[in-house]
Amino acid sequence: MPHTPTRREDRAITPPDVDLSLNSVHLSDNLPLLRRLPDDCVPLIYIDPPFNTGGRQARTQVQVERDENGDRTGFGGNRYRTREVISRAWEDTFDDYLGFLEPRLREAHRVLSADGSLYFHIDYREVHYCKVLLDAIFGRECFLNEIIWAYDYGGRSKTRWPAKHDNILLYVKNPGNYVFNRDEVDRIPYMAPGLVSAEKAARGKFPTDTWWHTIVSPTGKEKTGYPTQKPLGILRRIVAASSRPGDLVLDFFAGSGTTGAAALELGRHFCLVDSNPEALEVIRERFDGEEVQFVEWPE
Repeated sequence: MPHTPTRREDRAITPPDVDLSLNSVHLSDNLPLLRRLPDDCVPLIYIDPPFNTGGRQARTQVQVERDENGDRTGFGGNRYRTREVISRAWEDTFDDYLGFLEPRLREAHRVLSADGSLYFHIDYREVHYCKVLLDAIFGRECFLNEIIWAYDYGGRSKTRWPAKHDNILLYVKNPGNYVFNRDEVDRIPYMAPGLVSAEKAARGKFPTDTWWHTIVSPTGKEKTGYPTQKPLGILRRIVAASSRPGDLVLDFFAGSGTTGAAALELGRHFCLVDSNPEALEVIRERFDGEEVQFVEWPE
């Protein structure tokens, strides 16, 4: 049965064991947990660490109710009242960002299996520095791809080209031996279907290293209300391509738990880690009814 501590007094006084045979979610600083994992034990790691934006990441959910004296006008001229339901936020600023990442990435390299892959999700602010760090840890020969996730949503700068993409760096443990399931990856429409045969157009094409995919809609069913939530479609593609059914997928900056959702959908199991109690709340709600072990580590 899943372990669900309800009070601080229920926490173990020593770090718990990490059972990698279970779907598990850990409320913990990820570094001590990573240090307890054995060598070469994880076939796929995806991480979406803080981006060091220098600001505050926040997301507020509101509930809207019809009210003649409400604070906004909606469809058909009807008045509605909004009420804040939940607000989640954290500071995204580091004095030594690479110093924070380096020991965690070295542990990630150690626990990655011999044919394993690491997907590192970041944006334009730090990607160049992070690649130099990852080259030093993995070796430049183990760099396989820079994936550009492009989207078209949000504000438009009037003083520069609007930033509408994230960077996902893909490294493998061994460039001569890694998992890549080309036939398991979702195919996408041709941009000019008239230039290919009807059969090819119907089948779609294999994605390139530029992925056009919408962000999580603020009003869609997929949203959890967690800031920086990543779309299930992005994680589904990564998990399908770089792991086998039954494999373990590790995400030690778990956030809203999208990596676990993709793993569960595709018949993999997962280990998720996050130090933010609000993340644990979101993930617990997301996996309600599933066999998932929740563990709170001692501080």
